Amino acid sequence: MTFVIHYTLGPGQRDVAQRRFKETGGLPPEGATMLGRYHCAQGREGFVICESNDAAALAKWTQDWTDCLTFRILPVVDDGTMAQLIGS
Repeated sequence: MTFVIHYTLGPGQRDVAQRRFKETGGLPPEGATMLGRYHCAQGREGFVICESNDAAALAKWTQDWTDCLTFRILPVVDDGTMAQLIGS
């Protein structure tokens, strides 16, 4: 499945999150594949596009950051899949 993960930095957590990102790269664990990551220009939120069939991998990935970020994980489908779902 494909997911969009929206993240928001918690109050006062910018420096912690930036330092950890520089140190680790914020890469997903085995079981999740990051397709892209986009940071809003003001620096307090962003989006990750990823694929996974492993809910535990997504939970592990976000759990590593919940001390400084909040997340909203949304399953998404592409146009072709949506066209099939909504019928003709």
